Amino acid sequence: MKSVNKIILVGRLGAKPEARYTKQGLSTASFSLATNEVWSDADKQKHEHTEWHKVVVWGNLADCVSKYFDKGILVYVEGSIKSRSWKDKNGETRKVVEVFATHAVSLEKTNL
Repeated sequence: MKSVNKIILVGRLGAKPEARYTKQGLSTASFSLATNEVWSDADKQKHEHTEWHKVVVWGNLADCVSKYFDKGILVYVEGSIKSRSWKDKNGETRKVVEVFATHAVSLEKTNL
């Protein structure tokens, strides 16, 4: 059986996407996405947990996201999970886990 690396998220943007260009001229944008989980325990105490996801988009999708997405809007994101590591300026190994989105759609009215 083949493996599958697919993630679907619905959440709110933590900030306006940050747009950039690679040295080769390819547009990219990244943004933080908050997903919330609420539950009650056996004593009927309410609990809430917010998970933050780093989302990266490329090309035309990056152009659209950076132009039309803004802090707080509800979005649908579909893509895959990728991790990468590097050495920082102090020689420490850093690691990040990101969602590389192939689809990102606002679920709220935007300025389109």
